[in-house]
Amino acid sequence: MVNVLTFANVSKYFYQAGQKITALNNITFNIEQGEFIALLGPSGSGKTTLLQIAGLLDSIDNGKIIINNIDCSTSNDHQLTELRKKNIGFVYQFHHLLPEFSALENVAMPLLINGINKKTAYQQAMQMLSELDLADRFTHKPAQLSGGQQQRVAIARAIINKPKLVLADEPTGNLDNALSEKIFILLQSITKNYGISCLLVTHNQELAKMADRTIYIKNGLIS
Repeated sequence: MVNVLTFANVSKYFYQAGQKITALNNITFNIEQGEFIALLGPSGSGKTTLLQIAGLLDSIDNGKIIINNIDCSTSNDHQLTELRKKNIGFVYQFHHLLPEFSALENVAMPLLINGINKKTAYQQAMQMLSELDLADRFTHKPAQLSGGQQQRVAIARAIINKPKLVLADEPTGNLDNALSEKIFILLQSITKNYGISCLLVTHNQELAKMADRTIYIKNGLIS
């Protein structure tokens, strides 16, 4: 299988009050195309830092990040921005939808930013929302949607460009248990359908059991 994401001996340090803090300690792992991976660990273990680095939103101090066969350590800021735009989708605990835009407009936005014409962008956005059982919510703004519906719109927006990798940071953390499982299964199903890899941060061990495999992180170390 093709590796979509590779961490090779990655370390990340922070400095606080003159003290060196190791956030990630010599981490190595791969994610293959179409894999759905749960990232599990206690608060402060390095989960969010790892996700930020995987999303090219933060730098590393040692090691190498490879995304879709591109060595990010040799890429400049412009190249990293383009790499992120074309290869990575993000889903967060809070949906971060644009409140003044409809569900359809929120989902079409990444396509429009990438230069897709409006008619095609809206057609693709309609199809994606329909796949997520939101065909009757095209014109609704975020405030008119339930929490679960908002998160489904956020998932549609994350995958509309058919990225190689989706990074999800506690996407069900703000939902009740029944809805959390539903959203988890929905995200897993639709990424599988499109052959998209997913790295999902969660505290929920029951949800993590449904992933293809689980990466555990504690004190900046993985197992």
